[in-house]
Amino acid sequence: MLNQSQIRTVLDTLQEMFPEADCELEHSNPFELLVAVVLSAQCTDALVNKVTKELFKKYKSPEDYVNVPIEELQQDIRSIGLYRNKSKNIRKLSQMLIDEYDGEVPSSKAELEKLAGVGRKTANVVSAVAFGEPAIAVDTHVERVSKRLGICRWKDSVLEVEKTLMRKIPREEWSATHHRMIFFGRYHCKAQVPQCEICPLLEICREGQKRMKKKERETNV
Repeated sequence: MLNQSQIRTVLDTLQEMFPEADCELEHSNPFELLVAVVLSAQCTDALVNKVTKELFKKYKSPEDYVNVPIEELQQDIRSIGLYRNKSKNIRKLSQMLIDEYDGEVPSSKAELEKLAGVGRKTANVVSAVAFGEPAIAVDTHVERVSKRLGICRWKDSVLEVEKTLMRKIPREEWSATHHRMIFFGRYHCKAQVPQCEICPLLEICREGQKRMKKKERETNV
């Protein structure tokens, strides 16, 4: 496991590599972000952005999603995985926003998690990006990077990863680090082909060192 000095090195390196890292889901208000994050479950941001480019022209408010036939909404997001469940959740959360929050997206993580289709990760993203609340949302990239580097244990659950990162990373850096870890995992420390040979963190990365040793052995056979 990395010590605090090594974690500081990770944070500083990620900042140098991705100083402008931010949410890549295109949106213009908290409600659009909420819809986009719900759509992004098990789906790439690029595909979501492609769909929401037209979706957000058609649907401007929670009322718009509630008033449209479910079949029409499903057709509008059909290219996105799990579109049937997602369309139902978007309609349900839209109705909840109308009934309980005067049509406005709540900033509280606890209130966000009450909405249909909104789990802890989605609530963290919306709270941090839309409202500037410190949060670390653990998606597949954040989890993979945290475990490969040795900040967290391989056996840790997603919730344990989140709690560990919150404990080891300064609170004021939570949101920025979340985005930088996503960029690092998405564009550098990829799931199948991590760029270990050119990684500035190789010296402190247990997984990277294992991969490089294995590659060297295979080369020498």
